[in-house]
Amino acid sequence: MLMRRARTLLVAWRGQDLVLINYRTHVSASAEPEAVRILHFFESWKPPEDLFAFMPEFSRSSVRAAVRQLQQNSFLVVKGTRDAERDADLNRAWSAWLPHGSFHFATKDTPFLSAAQASRLMQRYVAESAQPRRTKSYPHARRIALPPAHVAGDEFVRVLMARQTHREYSRASVSLGAISQLLYYTWGVTGSIDAPPFGQLFHKTSPSGGARHPGEVYLLALRVAGLPQGLYHYDGVRHRLEHLRSVPARKKAVSYAAGQEFLKHAAAVFLMTAVFPRTMWKYRFARAYRVVLLDAGHLCQTFCLVATWLGLAPFCTAALKDSEIEKDLGIDGVRESALYLAAVGVPPDKLPSSR
Repeated sequence: MLMRRARTLLVAWRGQDLVLINYRTHVSASAEPEAVRILHFFESWKPPEDLFAFMPEFSRSSVRAAVRQLQQNSFLVVKGTRDAERDADLNRAWSAWLPHGSFHFATKDTPFLSAAQASRLMQRYVAESAQPRRTKSYPHARRIALPPAHVAGDEFVRVLMARQTHREYSRASVSLGAISQLLYYTWGVTGSIDAPPFGQLFHKTSPSGGARHPGEVYLLALRVAGLPQGLYHYDGVRHRLEHLRSVPARKKAVSYAAGQEFLKHAAAVFLMTAVFPRTMWKYRFARAYRVVLLDAGHLCQTFCLVATWLGLAPFCTAALKDSEIEKDLGIDGVRESALYLAAVGVPPDKLPSSR
Protein backbone atom coordinates (compact mmCIF):
# COMPACT_ATOMS: atom_id res chain seq x y z
CA MET A 1 0.00 0.00 0.00
CA LEU A 2 1.28 3.44 -0.98
CA MET A 3 0.17 6.72 0.58
CA ARG A 4 0.72 10.40 0.05
CA ARG A 5 -0.45 13.65 1.57
CA ALA A 6 -3.80 14.88 0.31
CA ARG A 7 -3.30 17.83 -2.02
CA THR A 8 -6.38 19.62 -0.71
CA LEU A 9 -5.03 20.44 2.76
CA LEU A 10 -4.69 23.66 4.71
CA VAL A 11 -2.96 24.19 8.05
CA ALA A 12 -4.25 26.90 10.37
CA TRP A 13 -4.28 27.92 14.03
CA ARG A 14 -7.43 28.37 16.10
CA GLY A 15 -6.25 30.01 19.25
CA GLN A 16 -3.37 27.82 20.40
CA ASP A 17 -4.56 24.74 18.50
CA LEU A 18 -2.92 23.62 15.28
CA VAL A 19 -5.73 22.54 12.91
CA LEU A 20 -5.58 20.44 9.74
CA ILE A 21 -8.32 21.13 7.18
CA ASN A 22 -9.22 19.15 4.08
CA TYR A 23 -11.37 21.61 2.14
CA ARG A 24 -12.48 18.93 -0.32
CA THR A 25 -13.93 16.58 2.31
CA HIS A 26 -14.80 19.31 4.86
CA VAL A 27 -12.91 17.43 7.56
CA SER A 28 -10.95 19.43 10.12
CA ALA A 29 -9.15 18.25 13.22
CA SER A 30 -6.73 19.60 15.79
CA ALA A 31 -3.30 18.03 15.63
CA GLU A 32 0.14 17.98 17.15
CA PRO A 33 3.13 19.37 15.21
CA GLU A 34 4.32 15.80 14.59
CA ALA A 35 1.29 15.32 12.31
CA VAL A 36 2.67 18.01 10.02
CA ARG A 37 6.02 16.17 9.98
CA ILE A 38 4.24 13.02 8.86
CA LEU A 39 2.29 14.82 6.17
CA HIS A 40 5.47 16.48 4.93
CA PHE A 41 7.13 13.05 4.73
CA PHE A 42 4.32 11.77 2.51
CA GLU A 43 4.82 14.42 -0.18
CA SER A 44 5.09 11.56 -2.72
CA TRP A 45 3.79 7.98 -2.79
CA LYS A 46 5.49 5.92 -0.09
CA PRO A 47 4.72 2.80 1.95
CA PRO A 48 3.76 3.65 5.55
CA GLU A 49 6.60 1.46 6.84
CA ASP A 50 9.18 3.95 5.53
CA LEU A 51 8.02 6.34 8.24
CA PHE A 52 9.57 4.21 10.99
CA ALA A 53 13.11 5.21 10.04
CA PHE A 54 12.06 8.86 9.63
CA MET A 55 10.64 9.05 13.16
CA PRO A 56 12.78 6.64 15.22
CA GLU A 57 11.96 8.42 18.47
CA PHE A 58 8.40 7.02 18.34
CA SER A 59 7.29 3.42 18.72
CA ARG A 60 6.06 1.63 15.63
CA SER A 61 2.61 1.17 17.12
CA SER A 62 2.24 4.91 17.78
CA VAL A 63 3.42 5.73 14.24
CA ARG A 64 0.94 3.25 12.77
CA ALA A 65 -1.85 4.76 14.87
CA ALA A 66 -0.96 8.28 13.71
CA VAL A 67 -0.94 7.22 10.05
CA ARG A 68 -4.24 5.40 10.46
CA GLN A 69 -5.83 8.46 12.05
CA LEU A 70 -4.55 10.78 9.33
CA GLN A 71 -5.93 8.44 6.67
CA GLN A 72 -9.30 8.13 8.39
CA ASN A 73 -9.58 11.92 8.44
CA SER A 74 -8.72 12.10 4.70
CA PHE A 75 -5.41 13.89 5.29
CA LEU A 76 -3.55 10.93 3.74
CA VAL A 77 -4.86 9.15 0.64
CA VAL A 78 -4.16 5.62 -0.57
CA LYS A 79 -2.94 5.12 -4.12
CA GLY A 80 -5.51 3.64 -6.48
CA THR A 81 -8.56 4.62 -4.44
CA ARG A 82 -11.42 6.82 -5.60
CA ASP A 83 -10.56 9.26 -2.83
CA ALA A 84 -7.03 9.66 -4.17
CA GLU A 85 -8.34 10.18 -7.70
CA ARG A 86 -10.74 12.91 -6.59
CA ASP A 87 -8.04 14.60 -4.57
CA ALA A 88 -5.66 14.64 -7.53
CA ASP A 89 -8.37 15.76 -9.96
CA LEU A 90 -9.35 18.80 -7.91
CA ASN A 91 -5.72 19.78 -7.39
CA ARG A 92 -4.99 19.41 -11.10
CA ALA A 93 -8.05 21.34 -12.30
CA TRP A 94 -7.62 24.22 -9.82
CA SER A 95 -3.81 24.34 -9.68
CA ALA A 96 -3.65 27.96 -10.92
CA TRP A 97 -6.04 29.18 -8.21
CA LEU A 98 -4.87 27.22 -5.19
CA PRO A 99 -4.52 27.59 -2.24
CA HIS A 100 -6.61 30.78 -2.28
CA GLY A 101 -9.33 29.18 -4.39
CA SER A 102 -9.87 26.61 -1.65
CA PHE A 103 -12.50 29.06 -0.35
CA HIS A 104 -14.87 27.77 -3.04
CA PHE A 105 -14.74 24.17 -1.81
CA ALA A 106 -14.47 25.00 1.88
CA THR A 107 -17.81 26.86 1.70
CA LYS A 108 -19.75 24.25 -0.28
CA ASP A 109 -22.61 22.26 1.27
CA THR A 110 -22.89 24.49 4.32
CA PRO A 111 -25.64 23.36 6.71
CA PHE A 112 -28.50 25.86 6.79
CA LEU A 113 -30.86 26.74 9.64
CA SER A 114 -34.62 26.46 9.55
CA ALA A 115 -36.59 29.70 9.50
CA ALA A 116 -37.37 29.35 13.22
CA GLN A 117 -33.72 28.66 14.10
CA ALA A 118 -32.54 31.62 12.02
CA SER A 119 -35.08 33.90 13.70
CA ARG A 120 -33.87 32.91 17.16
CA LEU A 121 -30.26 33.39 16.11
CA MET A 122 -30.93 36.89 14.72
CA GLN A 123 -32.72 37.86 17.94
CA ARG A 124 -29.67 36.73 19.88
CA TYR A 125 -27.38 38.79 17.63
CA VAL A 126 -29.50 41.90 18.19
CA ALA A 127 -29.45 41.36 21.95
CA GLU A 128 -25.68 40.79 22.03
CA SER A 129 -24.50 43.86 20.16
CA ALA A 130 -25.61 46.87 18.14
CA GLN A 131 -25.85 46.54 14.38
CA PRO A 132 -23.26 48.38 12.24
CA ARG A 133 -24.40 51.76 10.95
CA ARG A 134 -26.30 51.46 7.66
CA THR A 135 -24.92 54.66 6.16
CA LYS A 136 -21.66 56.54 5.96
CA SER A 137 -21.00 60.26 5.61
CA TYR A 138 -18.22 62.80 6.06
CA PRO A 139 -19.62 65.57 8.31
CA HIS A 140 -16.81 68.04 7.61
CA ALA A 141 -16.78 67.62 3.83
CA ARG A 142 -18.20 70.27 1.48
CA ARG A 143 -21.63 69.16 0.30
CA ILE A 144 -23.04 69.57 -3.22
CA ALA A 145 -26.76 69.16 -3.78
CA LEU A 146 -27.67 67.01 -6.79
CA PRO A 147 -30.61 67.48 -9.17
CA PRO A 148 -33.53 65.01 -8.87
CA ALA A 149 -32.67 61.58 -10.32
CA HIS A 150 -36.14 60.28 -11.13
CA VAL A 151 -37.34 60.52 -14.75
CA ALA A 152 -41.14 60.42 -14.74
CA GLY A 153 -42.68 57.92 -17.12
CA ASP A 154 -39.43 56.24 -18.13
CA GLU A 155 -39.92 52.47 -18.63
CA PHE A 156 -36.45 51.53 -17.42
CA VAL A 157 -36.87 53.55 -14.23
CA ARG A 158 -40.29 51.96 -13.68
CA VAL A 159 -38.81 48.45 -13.96
CA LEU A 160 -35.80 49.34 -11.80
CA MET A 161 -37.97 50.77 -9.03
CA ALA A 162 -40.46 47.90 -9.22
CA ARG A 163 -37.83 45.19 -8.71
CA GLN A 164 -38.16 43.38 -5.41
CA THR A 165 -37.66 39.92 -3.99
CA HIS A 166 -40.83 37.80 -3.97
CA ARG A 167 -41.60 34.81 -1.78
CA GLU A 168 -45.28 34.43 -2.62
CA TYR A 169 -46.72 33.24 -5.91
CA SER A 170 -50.13 32.49 -7.37
CA ARG A 171 -50.75 28.99 -8.68
CA ALA A 172 -50.86 30.25 -12.28
CA SER A 173 -48.46 28.88 -14.87
CA VAL A 174 -45.90 30.99 -16.67
CA SER A 175 -45.94 30.83 -20.45
CA LEU A 176 -43.07 29.25 -22.36
CA GLY A 177 -42.80 32.55 -24.23
CA ALA A 178 -42.06 34.41 -20.99
CA ILE A 179 -39.45 31.83 -20.01
CA SER A 180 -37.93 32.17 -23.48
CA GLN A 181 -37.58 35.93 -23.08
CA LEU A 182 -36.20 35.58 -19.57
CA LEU A 183 -33.55 33.12 -20.72
CA TYR A 184 -32.57 35.04 -23.85
CA TYR A 185 -32.28 38.49 -22.30
CA THR A 186 -30.32 37.12 -19.33
CA TRP A 187 -28.16 34.27 -20.67
CA GLY A 188 -28.62 34.35 -24.43
CA VAL A 189 -25.84 35.23 -26.87
CA THR A 190 -26.90 38.52 -28.42
CA GLY A 191 -23.87 38.99 -30.68
CA SER A 192 -20.12 38.59 -30.91
CA ILE A 193 -17.04 40.73 -30.69
CA ASP A 194 -13.73 40.37 -32.52
CA ALA A 195 -11.01 40.04 -29.88
CA PRO A 196 -7.58 39.06 -31.29
CA PRO A 197 -5.87 36.77 -30.48
CA PHE A 198 -8.90 35.00 -28.99
CA GLY A 199 -11.12 35.20 -32.06
CA GLN A 200 -14.84 35.83 -31.84
CA LEU A 201 -16.14 36.16 -28.28
CA PHE A 202 -19.75 36.23 -27.15
CA HIS A 203 -21.64 39.38 -26.33
CA LYS A 204 -24.41 39.14 -23.71
CA THR A 205 -26.56 41.63 -21.82
CA SER A 206 -24.41 41.33 -18.68
CA PRO A 207 -20.67 42.07 -18.44
CA SER A 208 -18.15 39.29 -17.94
CA GLY A 209 -14.46 39.58 -17.09
CA GLY A 210 -12.49 39.24 -20.34
CA ALA A 211 -15.73 38.24 -22.11
CA ARG A 212 -15.10 34.71 -20.82
CA HIS A 213 -18.75 34.20 -19.74
CA PRO A 214 -18.27 31.22 -17.40
CA GLY A 215 -21.95 31.24 -16.44
CA GLU A 216 -24.34 28.47 -17.46
CA VAL A 217 -27.98 28.09 -16.46
CA TYR A 218 -30.26 25.12 -15.95
CA LEU A 219 -34.04 25.32 -15.74
CA LEU A 220 -36.13 23.36 -13.26
CA ALA A 221 -39.61 23.62 -14.75
CA LEU A 222 -42.50 23.36 -12.29
CA ARG A 223 -45.42 25.18 -13.93
CA VAL A 224 -44.36 26.32 -17.38
CA ALA A 225 -47.21 26.04 -19.88
CA GLY A 226 -46.33 23.57 -22.64
CA LEU A 227 -43.15 22.32 -20.92
CA PRO A 228 -43.09 19.05 -18.93
CA GLN A 229 -41.68 19.23 -15.42
CA GLY A 230 -38.00 18.42 -15.22
CA LEU A 231 -34.45 19.68 -15.58
CA TYR A 232 -33.26 21.43 -18.73
CA HIS A 233 -30.05 23.06 -19.88
CA TYR A 234 -30.29 26.36 -21.75
CA ASP A 235 -28.21 26.57 -24.95
CA GLY A 236 -27.69 30.32 -25.19
CA VAL A 237 -26.03 30.16 -28.62
CA ARG A 238 -28.92 28.38 -30.35
CA HIS A 239 -31.58 29.67 -27.93
CA ARG A 240 -33.06 26.34 -27.07
CA LEU A 241 -33.64 24.04 -24.12
CA GLU A 242 -32.05 20.62 -23.78
CA HIS A 243 -34.02 18.16 -21.64
CA LEU A 244 -31.76 16.43 -19.12
CA ARG A 245 -34.07 14.41 -16.90
CA SER A 246 -37.46 14.26 -15.22
CA VAL A 247 -37.50 14.93 -11.47
CA PRO A 248 -40.14 15.56 -8.78
CA ALA A 249 -39.98 19.30 -9.43
CA ARG A 250 -41.78 20.69 -6.37
CA LYS A 251 -39.75 18.54 -4.00
CA LYS A 252 -36.50 19.37 -5.76
CA ALA A 253 -37.18 23.11 -5.80
CA VAL A 254 -37.39 23.12 -2.01
CA SER A 255 -34.46 20.79 -1.56
CA TYR A 256 -32.18 22.68 -3.95
CA ALA A 257 -32.90 25.89 -2.03
CA ALA A 258 -31.93 24.36 1.33
CA GLY A 259 -35.51 23.82 2.53
CA GLN A 260 -37.15 27.12 1.56
CA GLU A 261 -40.70 25.76 1.34
CA PHE A 262 -42.29 28.63 -0.58
CA LEU A 263 -40.31 27.68 -3.70
CA LYS A 264 -42.57 24.70 -4.33
CA HIS A 265 -45.12 27.28 -5.55
CA ALA A 266 -42.72 28.93 -8.02
CA ALA A 267 -43.24 28.33 -11.72
CA ALA A 268 -39.57 27.90 -12.62
CA VAL A 269 -36.23 27.67 -10.82
CA PHE A 270 -32.97 28.67 -12.50
CA LEU A 271 -29.79 26.94 -11.35
CA MET A 272 -26.76 29.07 -12.13
CA THR A 273 -23.37 27.41 -12.47
CA ALA A 274 -19.88 28.47 -13.51
CA VAL A 275 -17.57 26.60 -15.89
CA PHE A 276 -14.30 27.65 -14.27
CA PRO A 277 -11.81 26.65 -17.01
CA ARG A 278 -13.24 29.35 -19.30
CA THR A 279 -11.92 31.97 -16.90
CA MET A 280 -8.97 29.98 -15.52
CA TRP A 281 -7.46 29.54 -18.98
CA LYS A 282 -6.95 33.27 -19.43
CA TYR A 283 -6.61 34.42 -15.81
CA ARG A 284 -4.23 32.04 -14.08
CA PHE A 285 -4.29 33.69 -10.67
CA ALA A 286 -6.74 33.27 -7.81
CA ARG A 287 -8.13 36.81 -7.85
CA ALA A 288 -10.05 35.79 -10.99
CA TYR A 289 -12.32 33.68 -8.75
CA ARG A 290 -13.79 36.98 -7.58
CA VAL A 291 -14.60 37.81 -11.19
CA VAL A 292 -16.57 34.57 -11.58
CA LEU A 293 -18.68 35.47 -8.54
CA LEU A 294 -19.18 39.01 -9.82
CA ASP A 295 -20.33 37.60 -13.16
CA ALA A 296 -22.98 35.54 -11.37
CA GLY A 297 -24.18 38.67 -9.58
CA HIS A 298 -24.40 40.59 -12.86
CA LEU A 299 -26.48 37.81 -14.42
CA CYS A 300 -28.84 37.57 -11.48
CA GLN A 301 -29.56 41.30 -11.39
CA THR A 302 -30.31 41.19 -15.12
CA PHE A 303 -32.57 38.21 -14.46
CA CYS A 304 -34.48 40.09 -11.76
CA LEU A 305 -34.98 43.14 -13.97
CA VAL A 306 -36.13 41.12 -16.98
CA ALA A 307 -38.54 39.15 -14.78
CA THR A 308 -39.94 42.41 -13.36
CA TRP A 309 -40.34 43.81 -16.89
CA LEU A 310 -42.30 40.66 -17.80
CA GLY A 311 -44.62 41.13 -14.82
CA LEU A 312 -43.18 38.11 -13.03
CA ALA A 313 -42.08 37.77 -9.40
CA PRO A 314 -38.31 37.08 -9.12
CA PHE A 315 -36.41 35.56 -6.23
CA CYS A 316 -32.73 34.71 -5.74
CA THR A 317 -30.70 33.03 -3.01
CA ALA A 318 -27.21 31.73 -2.28
CA ALA A 319 -28.68 29.23 0.21
CA LEU A 320 -28.50 26.12 -1.90
CA LYS A 321 -27.50 22.46 -1.74
CA ASP A 322 -24.40 22.51 -3.94
CA SER A 323 -23.64 18.81 -4.25
CA GLU A 324 -27.26 17.72 -4.71
CA ILE A 325 -27.71 20.19 -7.55
CA GLU A 326 -24.42 19.19 -9.16
CA LYS A 327 -25.29 15.50 -8.93
CA ASP A 328 -28.72 15.99 -10.51
CA LEU A 329 -27.27 18.14 -13.28
CA GLY A 330 -24.53 15.62 -13.97
CA ILE A 331 -21.68 18.10 -13.45
CA ASP A 332 -18.50 17.33 -11.55
CA GLY A 333 -18.50 20.17 -9.00
CA VAL A 334 -14.83 20.88 -9.79
CA ARG A 335 -14.70 22.21 -13.35
CA GLU A 336 -18.35 23.26 -13.23
CA SER A 337 -20.06 24.07 -9.97
CA ALA A 338 -23.35 25.52 -8.69
CA LEU A 339 -23.16 29.15 -7.53
CA TYR A 340 -26.59 30.74 -7.37
CA LEU A 341 -30.30 29.94 -7.49
CA ALA A 342 -33.08 32.13 -8.86
CA ALA A 343 -36.78 31.58 -9.40
CA VAL A 344 -39.90 33.19 -10.83
CA GLY A 345 -43.61 32.83 -10.44
CA VAL A 346 -46.74 34.81 -11.04
CA PRO A 347 -47.39 37.42 -8.33
CA PRO A 348 -50.41 36.40 -6.22
CA ASP A 349 -52.36 39.51 -7.19
CA LYS A 350 -51.98 39.58 -10.96
CA LEU A 351 -51.32 37.67 -14.16
CA PRO A 352 -48.00 37.99 -15.98
CA SER A 353 -47.42 40.42 -18.84
CA SER A 354 -48.19 39.28 -22.38
CA ARG A 355 -44.76 40.45 -23.57
